[in-house]
Amino acid sequence: MENIFDNLEGRKTIFKDKKSLDHRFLPEHLPHRSEQITSIAKYWVEALNNITPSNITIYGKTGTGKTAAAKFAKEQLLEASEDKNVFIRVEYIRCTDFTTEYQVIAHLCQKLGRDVPNRGWTKAEIIKAFDDIFKRTVFGKKLILIVILDEVDILLSKDGDGILYTLSRTPNVSILSISNYLDFKQFIKSRVSSSLSDKEIVFPPYDAEQLADILNERSKLSFKEGVLEDSVIPLCAAMAAKEEGDARYALDLLQTAGEIADDKESDMIYGSYVKEAKNIIEYNKVNEVIMTLPTQQQRLLASILKLTEDKEEITSGKLYEVYSEISKGDAVTYRRIFDFINELELLGIISTNTVSRGRAKGRTNIITLQCDTELLEENLAHILY
Repeated sequence: MENIFDNLEGRKTIFKDKKSLDHRFLPEHLPHRSEQITSIAKYWVEALNNITPSNITIYGKTGTGKTAAAKFAKEQLLEASEDKNVFIRVEYIRCTDFTTEYQVIAHLCQKLGRDVPNRGWTKAEIIKAFDDIFKRTVFGKKLILIVILDEVDILLSKDGDGILYTLSRTPNVSILSISNYLDFKQFIKSRVSSSLSDKEIVFPPYDAEQLADILNERSKLSFKEGVLEDSVIPLCAAMAAKEEGDARYALDLLQTAGEIADDKESDMIYGSYVKEAKNIIEYNKVNEVIMTLPTQQQRLLASILKLTEDKEEITSGKLYEVYSEISKGDAVTYRRIFDFINELELLGIISTNTVSRGRAKGRTNIITLQCDTELLEENLAHILY
């Protein structure tokens, strides 16, 4: 039988280097983020003088360049330290991969040459092993460690704030926390916040013009010359600007539109392909998320969908009423649904906004869907009907 890859490997493509459109790709230049990168550098420059830098927290919506800026500053710092009499390490940790304090500390120990088990030790034992690393020197130089905790809110919501307390109390360790939420410090106790004593940097959303600049630079690396219709990049940028200035979404749109062009064996990417790409991305995102949601969260989401279609304002009280009807005697407590709401918001499926009702009624959280209702109907029909 002929190998199926024989026909695919040599097929015509409009791509030159697809990896340049991956949001994890770190380009040589980050448009419209020089101010934020410089702010990080102003704190980290202390490391070049053998002084442990201040802790930093950077905030911003998904796709605003937080991770790229932190990694860019990391590479610049390590390059600057090469001819200095200092020993600096910068370790990047994505908190979706390491979800407990033990896992983070064990990973850091292993990265720094200390052989520790991934599980089985007590918390005190793993922290002592980590502390011991900083009691020795390398060629007479003390180690300065900068730890980048990406999506730190996920770690804190699952395991508490112990990791921030441990790292902030360890000599010669500096933390750069990255969060998608300005209010993530609700997970941090006052004593930990005091120990952290962090500097804050906010990453604003990109506007359509800025997103177009990013896409123009990436497209030169990614596509063969002359394959983009003039409307493609402005359209991707405009669509992503509506998604709270999400550069990741803009890059996904452009890459998917290119893949559609390849599938159609087209020599050009047209604006119509971008619209097709939007539907594919949204469909895949919703399908993937909903398939992995527990049943109770699916019911809650179905309740939000029902209230949205009925054009009703969605408060937590009204939501619980509809959710209880859908659950038919198998509902969780009213307090528990707030955890579900937070998790759905972290996934980007809904958003919440606190509004004031005046002195008499106080403040109320209003819930809004952030994805296409038709896609939700398709995936939640077994619950709704």
